[in-house]
Amino acid sequence: MTEAACRFGRHDHLIGVLSTPDSRDAAAPRPGVILLNAGLVHRIGPFRMTVELARMLAGQGYAALRFDLSTIGDSGGTADAGSREDQVLADVQDAMAALQQHAGCSRFVLMGLCSGAQNAHHVAHSDPRVAGAVFMDGFAYRTRGFYLRHYLPRLLHPGRVARAAWRRLRRIGRRDDVDLPGFAVEWPPRQQVVSELTDMVRQERKLCFIYSGGALGYFNHPRQFGECFGSLAADPNVQVRTFPEADHTFILAGDRARLREAIADWMQQSF
Repeated sequence: MTEAACRFGRHDHLIGVLSTPDSRDAAAPRPGVILLNAGLVHRIGPFRMTVELARMLAGQGYAALRFDLSTIGDSGGTADAGSREDQVLADVQDAMAALQQHAGCSRFVLMGLCSGAQNAHHVAHSDPRVAGAVFMDGFAYRTRGFYLRHYLPRLLHPGRVARAAWRRLRRIGRRDDVDLPGFAVEWPPRQQVVSELTDMVRQERKLCFIYSGGALGYFNHPRQFGECFGSLAADPNVQVRTFPEADHTFILAGDRARLREAIADWMQQSF
């Protein structure tokens, strides 16, 4: 496996690191992997998650590019007009061109955590060269089953409810007990996401959904995927994995190792 820093893009404004395997089977070219930023964290990823993933993938024989989107990390901005979604799509298409130039890839797998999963969803639905995607703590929607699993155990233990209410009452009136504005991006309507995912699987894209314990506020059981997305849960091109013991950013080395193993298995099965 070799690594090299690279500058690329329509304005030569994007910075990334390309990890390539020592040898490639020219008779059976594999898709290139593009690793997207998680929020504003630059291309190494939370706790070097993206570095570890890229090197693991290169060891498996896949060229992997981890890079910073425009205005994040070391990448510059552009004067291009358009929405942030348009900019992300153009940046990822620039990354595809770079992988094609340096590694001969014509198909691509996108991987992203949190906002990276949302960006991967948008690009996977927009560009036919995407062969698959790994969405980590990406879209999901609270369902009736979610609320039953969330509240029923608490109702069966009134002491917990009383203690939670008491903690809440103690906070009332404190100067620091205010609702601060959040940084979360508003998600599109569920039916839109269902429609877009349906389009992806109809086009034979391989999709892997991974939910950590950090997503328990909106996704608390593997069965919830079917509750959210219906028949997509049974599609052979769709795989769902949960890591309820892991933090949202996979802070523990053991959790990251299990995540890499799951992704390696999925890549092997899918490509």
